[in-house]
Amino acid sequence: MSFTDVLTIIGGFTIVFHLLKLAWKCWCGLREFVLSEFWQVDLRTHGQWAVVTGATSGIGKAYASELAQRGLDVVLVSRSDDKLQTVAKEIEDQYGRKTCTIQVDFTEGHSIYPAIAEKLQGLEIGILVNNVGMTYSDHFAHFLEIPDAEQKITQVVNCNMLSVPQMTRLVLPGMIERGTGLIINISSEVGVRPQPLLSLYSATKIFVTYFSQCLHAEYKSKGITVQCVAPFMVSTNMTKNMRVNCFVKSASGFVREALNTVGHSSYTSGCLSHALQNMAITLLMPDWLRLSSFLIRKLHNLAKTSECKRRGNEGKEKLREKEE
Repeated sequence: MSFTDVLTIIGGFTIVFHLLKLAWKCWCGLREFVLSEFWQVDLRTHGQWAVVTGATSGIGKAYASELAQRGLDVVLVSRSDDKLQTVAKEIEDQYGRKTCTIQVDFTEGHSIYPAIAEKLQGLEIGILVNNVGMTYSDHFAHFLEIPDAEQKITQVVNCNMLSVPQMTRLVLPGMIERGTGLIINISSEVGVRPQPLLSLYSATKIFVTYFSQCLHAEYKSKGITVQCVAPFMVSTNMTKNMRVNCFVKSASGFVREALNTVGHSSYTSGCLSHALQNMAITLLMPDWLRLSSFLIRKLHNLAKTSECKRRGNEGKEKLREKEE
């Protein structure tokens, strides 16, 4: 056998390997985002109650509503008691499910968790959605540009990071005892890769991703599923309620698709649109470009321009109101 024949065989095996790998990825994507619409897991098998943090708006509220629609009673955890009561009444009236509300501020750190544990005592909690999160700026900004940095850094870490293992610690023992449970941790696409000008937020979200993957590996043999959801843009208060389109999902639409992926993937972008965007960004924006001084400068200038336009529009609106 000649050297050319050997290279031909190696090349053939390499092509077949990559074709099989591509076919497997396509099948996984088809199952996760298309077939899952018709092949949904019965979430009620995990337990009677679902606990959702940050449940009064955006993705958290959408998870609470969707879980109630799928037959679970819901514990709503957030900092505004008025909003909690409003969402609780909506769920009870629309879906006929029981609700329980817990009013806490996750930015306050470890002191809030004994009170949460007391409220959760005695409930058969089958699902936990660690959704609560916050950012420190409404636009791209350097780390030292964070307003009230000393306080804000602690608040972001307490809310985005500390809440995830602490809430998990409260519900996981009961899940292990029953041999079933589902924990959904909301990360972000900016936590998949380092994102300059969102440095602290990006770092907190990669913590959520790694914690989720490690926890799933540790407890899947005990019947516990830990899913990490890393979305792109979803129209919420945090994203200034951006207009919904083929790239930006509504909170309710995103959560419906994301819940369908449970049982099909332990790590997901949540929906087909965001999965395709993830693939595109991976190809078009490698880390060397994402971390380059050129791109950081462009993003920072863009953020400043957008902020000036926003303030200008607010000034015009106030002037118009005075004239009226």
